[in-house]
Amino acid sequence: MFILSLWEADMASPAQGKGPGPPRIHDLPVAERPRERLRSMGPGALSHAELLAILLRTGQAGESALALAQRLLATFGGLGGLASASFAELERVKGLGLAKAAQVHAALELGKRLLSLPPEERPAIRGPQDVVSLVMADMSLLPQESLRVVLLNTRNQVLGVHEVYRGNVNTALVRPAEVFREAVRHTCPSIIVVHNHPSGDPTPSADDVETTRRLVSAGRLLDIEVLDHIVVGKGQWVSLKAQGLGF
Repeated sequence: MFILSLWEADMASPAQGKGPGPPRIHDLPVAERPRERLRSMGPGALSHAELLAILLRTGQAGESALALAQRLLATFGGLGGLASASFAELERVKGLGLAKAAQVHAALELGKRLLSLPPEERPAIRGPQDVVSLVMADMSLLPQESLRVVLLNTRNQVLGVHEVYRGNVNTALVRPAEVFREAVRHTCPSIIVVHNHPSGDPTPSADDVETTRRLVSAGRLLDIEVLDHIVVGKGQWVSLKAQGLGF
């Protein structure tokens, strides 16, 4: 990661007097700060370390919040190990202490509880508006195209939303195997595809329609129904299913 490489380079430089310490997050260009990246690009664009740095808020003397987050992940062998760590183990990590250990432990516990929600508490999709309500706040602000898949169970309840592509979403780049991978893993009977138009105009392009046709066809072979393909703009959206495009 560029930010960490910059920090490491500074630390490796020969000391000349006291000199400047490692760069703080506030010293970085605005576009490279985790909070600003979260706001402009959405949480899916951030690394585990960046998300954790937002949670930690501050580092310690000689170590930024981002560097502390990276060290924390390395100490426990990644996000899975961190989620399994006890409160006492977190509190023993240099730079955490009681307050930060509590923040991390509480956030990870919320994530575990979200994954274990009983079926009746999971949001259900009754129409395209429900999907839009789920993703609009995030996707309508993205500066790049993002294609996501909403995974549904037999009762059309949301099991998860997975980003498959970020960048130029067109027929040549979208591979059905990648779009359906999580649905196959979780044995989902149906999915809804969503992508955004950064221009703000959600009018489906010829590529959008062709991509929809290919995904609907692939879904039939996999016995996974593509219920809709929704294009999100700035405060507007279009359901390709409702328009009869690609279905």
